[in-house]
Amino acid sequence: MYEYLNGVVTVVKPTYLVLEVNGIGYKLLVGNPYAYQVEQSTKIYVEQVIRDTEQVLYGFIDEAEKNLFDQLTSVAGIGPKSALAILAANDQNGLTLAIANGDVKFLTKFPGVGKKTAQQIILDLKDKIAVADQDVLKTGTSEQPDLLGLDADFADGLAALAALGYSNKELDRIKDKLKAQALQGPDEYVRAGLKLLSH
Repeated sequence: MYEYLNGVVTVVKPTYLVLEVNGIGYKLLVGNPYAYQVEQSTKIYVEQVIRDTEQVLYGFIDEAEKNLFDQLTSVAGIGPKSALAILAANDQNGLTLAIANGDVKFLTKFPGVGKKTAQQIILDLKDKIAVADQDVLKTGTSEQPDLLGLDADFADGLAALAALGYSNKELDRIKDKLKAQALQGPDEYVRAGLKLLSH
């Protein structure tokens, strides 16, 4: 129904952002909301997913990311939330190479993707996804991490990672390494966290 929205970002939260278009605020679930800033004018590609109990708008940095989301959600066992978590890793070339090479291990590092689902992704998408095609990818909730005593940017970054489906145990494993880096803003914490979680 919608292809993209042009507007101004008015709210940025760990799990979503709000884009105001002609006086209407659209709540968009994106891979990494902190890649956007309040009062930023931007164009966001969207996909509307309608289910019995909800209607959700998912947002993407460009058409290529949106197309990859559509391909991922066409795979049995991959819902919109899992697809968004995969896209949040911001590594389209790595993803397409993993699919092309049948790299199950790479795919199972994403939350909600087990060995069976990874094999299904490879089976369904191997012939559909071209390596090094399109542009960069970006950024869904389960447990909330323990954020007491953390600075606001660090806490927001961890909350965004938790929203993508990473467990408290996984986040505890990377907290000290994240703190040791000279990072500024939740966006940098999310990006650095995703890199650490993929190893």
